[in-house]
Amino acid sequence: MHQTSEIILIMGGILLLGLATDYLGRHSPLPRVSLLIIFGMLIGPHALNLIPAAISTNFDLITNMALLMVGFLLGGKISGDLLRSSGNQLWWISLGAALTTCLLVTLGLSAIGTSPELAILLGCIAAATAPAATMDVVVESSLNNPFSRLLLSIVAIDDVWALVLFSIGLAIVSAMNGLDGFFSPLLSGFWEIGGAILLGLIIGLPGTYLTGRVRPGQPTLLEALGLVFVCGGTAIWLEVSFLIAVITMGMIIVNFAKHHEYPFHEIENIESPFMIIFFVLAGASLDFGSLKTLGLVGTIYIVCRIAGKITGARLGAIISGADQPVKNWMGLALLPQAGVAIGMALLAASKFPAYQQTLLSVIIGSTVLFEITGPVLARTALQKSQQNH
Repeated sequence: MHQTSEIILIMGGILLLGLATDYLGRHSPLPRVSLLIIFGMLIGPHALNLIPAAISTNFDLITNMALLMVGFLLGGKISGDLLRSSGNQLWWISLGAALTTCLLVTLGLSAIGTSPELAILLGCIAAATAPAATMDVVVESSLNNPFSRLLLSIVAIDDVWALVLFSIGLAIVSAMNGLDGFFSPLLSGFWEIGGAILLGLIIGLPGTYLTGRVRPGQPTLLEALGLVFVCGGTAIWLEVSFLIAVITMGMIIVNFAKHHEYPFHEIENIESPFMIIFFVLAGASLDFGSLKTLGLVGTIYIVCRIAGKITGARLGAIISGADQPVKNWMGLALLPQAGVAIGMALLAASKFPAYQQTLLSVIIGSTVLFEITGPVLARTALQKSQQNH
């Protein structure tokens, strides 16, 4: 009974904190997501240790539920209208930012004597971004302009490129180490991405027709959540990317459900509490102390990742003929990095134990930095882009 009351008390406090941070985020240099992550770090096991074990042990469940809703909403941003007006920019900027970041981090680390295998792995991981943090910053800013819409669509497919690069990187490093050859990691990556897209299509297409019938024109909350959790749960069971699966499903529904007035309204109504808990618990899982272990490799990783995202996004914007605000500020808005990168690092560390310590210390340490500063820079980019329009 005592443990139950403690859990309920903590969860209630976290949700009320969301109201305070929403206000502070609008009247301080730090956006809401950064404030929530800092608060989580303070009450987490590495500081005051106020979070009950029953909550922290269920962090993966809360994380997955929050990311499923984020992915579904992001997929809904990639509409036919956006693809017709900005599709060229979407593909060039996202691909340019991912490839350039991967290349610069790999070359930068190689230049200071890091082993080629470790440099390749870290370079591929660097391409990943944080869709949840970026989306929260956009929502908090209340901006709905071409820049913010393009940013959300880029973030939606950014991790697809990151997973492709990571699969190729794993294949190359496996071959260099004489492990399971070149094609096994590639096939695994193909299944994770291709299987997720196929699953999103299989669930999204009938969902397009069947939803929005109980309440004509608008899916109910039960319909929306049911689709999201069925798709996400099936993806996890099949061991494919649940984020890509729900993004694909969101894209299908927003583009083909012509009888829907606004298919994602109900999810948006309940997303906020999950996101608040998600960011606080994400902060609780981080440790300021990990910044001390970054060293030269971590410093070069951070500098080259920043340079890669900014340079790559600008190159993509120039090639695609984007306007000046996109050229100047899109790269800065793509700097948040979080759970996907840590997941990649854990997978690479389990596959290549020799690189485990460096991989995890660099990625976890840099994640602390990018989790706090990335949303600040993303909000700055949004504000600057608005001023230039």
